[in-house]
Amino acid sequence: MPVMTEAQREAFLAEAHVGVISIARPDGPPLAVPIWYDYTPGGVVRVQTGPESVKYRLLTAAREFSLVAQEETLPYRYVSVSGPVVAVEEKTSAADLAAMTHRYFDPVRAAEYLRSIEGHTIATFHMRPERWYSTDYS
Repeated sequence: MPVMTEAQREAFLAEAHVGVISIARPDGPPLAVPIWYDYTPGGVVRVQTGPESVKYRLLTAAREFSLVAQEETLPYRYVSVSGPVVAVEEKTSAADLAAMTHRYFDPVRAAEYLRSIEGHTIATFHMRPERWYSTDYS
């Protein structure tokens, strides 16, 4: 299978894809659910979630996660990355919430979404990528 170079996989992960996060669960199979994420080449993967969520509880306990981002149309490509949680912001700033929201929504939908979460606490987990897997069929 054709594997991406380091620069290619980092550039792909930096694009806006809905990721699938996988987190170990002590009492069953890992939790694997869609999630927004952010990544800058050479940096950390950032994901946001509320403290009342299952993701938050599992991330707090496991202190590591995996994330897969994929291209769902031909030619198929994906990057899978995993590593330890190296920092947690218990209360994400309004600017960081807006940046993540605008990464995935147009301005109108972003504004609607941001209004819908006003007053809610959102945490940001930072993961340092240590293991990378990728395939590019283009």
